[in-house]
Amino acid sequence: MESPKSHLAVSELNFSLFQRPLHPELFTIYARRHVKTERYEATIWATGGSHVVSLSEGDIHLTELISTPGQLLPKRGLIERFQFRGQRSHKCTLSRGLSYMTDFQVEKMSPNLYRQSHYDLERFAKNRGMFIPFPDLAISGLEPFSYIDFEARRDELHIHAFHAFPDQVTIIKTQSLFDLH
Repeated sequence: MESPKSHLAVSELNFSLFQRPLHPELFTIYARRHVKTERYEATIWATGGSHVVSLSEGDIHLTELISTPGQLLPKRGLIERFQFRGQRSHKCTLSRGLSYMTDFQVEKMSPNLYRQSHYDLERFAKNRGMFIPFPDLAISGLEPFSYIDFEARRDELHIHAFHAFPDQVTIIKTQSLFDLH
């Protein structure tokens, strides 16, 4: 399994939203979870400083992902794509009542706050979510990591993701809601 790309400018990462599932062979998957409720199924992949979340209800599909520049992705089904710069919110409503909302922020930190965030999220992950560290890519004692937490409700899927980049002492935080009401 290849290591995630290091020394990648956070502003080069792309956030994309597709109205279709994406094939796992497009990604290096470090951890995965499958969620099934009475209304929907979802897959969550930690893909090394990034993630893919796909939700399906019958023939309705919605996939959010963070990807690196040059990542081969299909054009079919693309709803939205933008780069990570500052803070942003995005909302959309699809057919038959599926709505989606995301907020993200790019947070530049001090090395001490970065270390504390790493420690807190790793500790929190012992009870829920997925924490994926990359110790081989540490810079000045700071490790890159991803933490993805999720809460599956009957009609909603909540995702909280943190992707950390030590060379920039920066964490991308995303919060997404897939809503089937």
